Amino acid sequence: MFGFDPVVIIFVALSALAVGGIGYTLLFPSIERERNAERRLNTISREAVVDQGTVKLRKVASQATNDEQARRRKNLEASMKAAEKKRENRDLYMKKPPLQIQMKQAGMKGDMKTFWLYSVVCGLAVTALAIYFGLDLTYAPAALLVGTLGLPRWYVARRRKKRVLAFLNEFPNALDVMVRAVKSGLPLNDGIRLLASESAEPVRTEFQRIVDAQSIGKSTPQACIEMQETMPCPEAAFFGIVIQIQSQAGGNLSEALGNLSKVLRDRKKMKAKVQALAMEAKASAYIIGALPFIVSLLVYLSSPTYIMPLFTTSSGHITLAVSAVWMTIGIFVMKQMINFDM
Repeated sequence: MFGFDPVVIIFVALSALAVGGIGYTLLFPSIERERNAERRLNTISREAVVDQGTVKLRKVASQATNDEQARRRKNLEASMKAAEKKRENRDLYMKKPPLQIQMKQAGMKGDMKTFWLYSVVCGLAVTALAIYFGLDLTYAPAALLVGTLGLPRWYVARRRKKRVLAFLNEFPNALDVMVRAVKSGLPLNDGIRLLASESAEPVRTEFQRIVDAQSIGKSTPQACIEMQETMPCPEAAFFGIVIQIQSQAGGNLSEALGNLSKVLRDRKKMKAKVQALAMEAKASAYIIGALPFIVSLLVYLSSPTYIMPLFTTSSGHITLAVSAVWMTIGIFVMKQMINFDM
């Protein structure tokens, strides 16, 4: 019925294929551009998703870091305020501590009964010596009072001051030893035990007290803070505050102790410099304070009848008493002017 010539079919197929190839060749650049655009859009979309995720992660990490820093800052501020409050209370207590605490700070052993026994013996000895050298019996109670209450307390205060000075001379060296121990890998407690066994007095005794406090259950920062109770100086308080802040806020302990050692040495140098600058004023004070006595002695040697009314008449006694009062006030004022508390 219908006859299909194979040659015609092949020709039509080849023509259609040729037209399709020509059309594909002509349309290929636009198709390739669309594919590239679609590929770039997909890539950009994926990168945008990744970037958004990264930004979110960074925001979350940054927020966590900020929260952690804020928390550490808040803890640090709270610990510093608490340490400052404790230091103020302790300073108030340490300026005029009880006699028993002063004895402990002076490194003296024994209880108050023993101290008062020695005080009474000292008072009786001073009174006996004063009477032996010609003191009137009416002034014997004053000599007994001075010997019982004055001299023993003066001895305790002097020994306390000498012990603090010895501690300040040795303490920076002890901190340097602790810094080297921490840098070598030893923990803080081992460094404290090392100082408690190898340091010179009185640093060894103070660190031994820290070791004893640890053995009964106190924490290391608390034991270090309590050092100021037996060593009344700002340097001991600095050490306790550094240990307490480092235990709560973290950080490089060896660097903190090294900085503290440097600060203590700088304070020592500054004190020596201030003392050197104040020596001129001290020399002037000594000369002015000794001048009335030197002039009185020279006047007595040159013309004794001229100055003797000061010692033989009531008006002379009043003049000497008023002069002594004014001399005492002047010496006290000059002492306050040339003494610097650092």
